[in-house]
Amino acid sequence: MSEAVLSMFDAIAGRYDTLNHVLSLGRDVVWRRKAVALLPALNTHATVLDLCGGTGDFCLALRNRGIESACVIGDFSQPMLKLGKGKGLSAEFIVLDALNPPFPKQTFDAVLCGFGMRNLDDLGNGIRLVKDLLKPGGVFLTLEFFRPQSVFTRFFYRVLAPIFIPFLGRTMGSKREAYEYLVKSVQRFRSVEEYAALCRASGFGKVQTLSCDFGIAHAVLAVKEKE
Repeated sequence: MSEAVLSMFDAIAGRYDTLNHVLSLGRDVVWRRKAVALLPALNTHATVLDLCGGTGDFCLALRNRGIESACVIGDFSQPMLKLGKGKGLSAEFIVLDALNPPFPKQTFDAVLCGFGMRNLDDLGNGIRLVKDLLKPGGVFLTLEFFRPQSVFTRFFYRVLAPIFIPFLGRTMGSKREAYEYLVKSVQRFRSVEEYAALCRASGFGKVQTLSCDFGIAHAVLAVKEKE
């Protein structure tokens, strides 16, 4: 990830959660809940990495579902992680680069990534690194805004979002450029079908997708085959 993207996330960290809830009309909470529901049963001894975990909302969704597995929250923005520490999560917080994770292979039973994969400079390598971090049979759960494909999502991301998302971000005291970046990053990202195909090409077996709110967001669950 570039220094410019890191600087942007550092700058908006204090308003990140509030802006996400406002901009999505609270639906981001529902999307995480739906995504977490795709996970297979995780026991208390399971290890989970929340990659690009920001302020820890994905691990919070796990806890709210009653899953108390050991969670590591890793993000490249220290201010974001600092906010996550205030949420009472029993998790380890680590500053890390998703393309250079400081963990041995086959460390985790599950890796989660919410709205972070499209920020990677090398998406294919990022997915392969996640696969390496997973134990055989482990799962990779992505929640993301993918490049729009339907008439509705194209209208939403190409007409509505470029107008109201930066405007609301600026109105609430955040940098307009940060939310202009959000919209542009969605438009140039992979479609959910392309992302699922890339997961399969990277060595994952079963890949399942779930559309949220008519395709505004998608959850993708990819399973690493057992050896």
